[in-house]
Amino acid sequence: MLDGQLVLAERFEADRSHLRAVAYRMLGSVSEAEDAVQDAWLRASAADIGEVQNLTGWLTTVVGRVCLNMLRTRRTRGEEPLDAPAPGTPAPREGTDPEQEAVMADSVGVALLVVLDTLAPSERVAFVLHDMFAVPFEDIARMIEKTPAATRQLASRARRRVKGGSPLPEADLSRRRRVVDAFLSATRGGDFEALLALLDPDVVLRADRSVIPTPEPIRVGGALAVAQGAMAAMSRARLTGPALVDGSVGLAMAVNGRLFLVLSFTFGAGEDADTITGIDIIADEDRLAGLELGVPAA
Repeated sequence: MLDGQLVLAERFEADRSHLRAVAYRMLGSVSEAEDAVQDAWLRASAADIGEVQNLTGWLTTVVGRVCLNMLRTRRTRGEEPLDAPAPGTPAPREGTDPEQEAVMADSVGVALLVVLDTLAPSERVAFVLHDMFAVPFEDIARMIEKTPAATRQLASRARRRVKGGSPLPEADLSRRRRVVDAFLSATRGGDFEALLALLDPDVVLRADRSVIPTPEPIRVGGALAVAQGAMAAMSRARLTGPALVDGSVGLAMAVNGRLFLVLSFTFGAGEDADTITGIDIIADEDRLAGLELGVPAA
């Protein structure tokens, strides 16, 4: 192996976790990110790095180009539907470790992944590379074949989508976030009593026909029945995280970085503001497409 290739190989291994992180945020799937990193190595090892001063930065752009191509291909061919091994339970991509997918989604944020998935490939690349990994707009512009000014606008537009918006006061959003976090924690941990304490005695849960699926929408009333249903969906909770849903705080579930369903909550008023009075579970593609999603403040 030539000296330059040896240096490149050593740098690539040292940067592998960083490159994987870049690819995962671009693609939303652990297995696809691994594929992108491997493809990037094949491309990098065949290139002349004689004039490259910043190998880490150069490798980041190589991964970025690979991911951009994958995103464009994904848009062109469309997404194949996920096969469900059991009613309402989506299957991960073949070769995927479900536990690893859940850990990665949780560490990055499910809401961020699903909002990024709604962006055009060039918007996603501009936002991820610049805002999350500090790649200069000039380098990104060459990659997506835009001017630096146009690239800056793409990242700004993506930033607004990610941030979302809400007509609610910050205090109300924070309060609802605490309730939703407690709901998710109780569901993940199987804490039936804690979950029951969050629900209004007359809480109503509605789920559209795509959630299970069933011939008709589902309606469940009463705290006990709703809590029992939530406990039965514990496996889903691993891939679920807080999200802004039409300006309020809800939950979004993603599979391989793609939105699968959303839980929209209604809350009590006054002294009962920390109580959940309604849950709407949305999985119908048309309804999901009509939702405005964003990333809630930490």
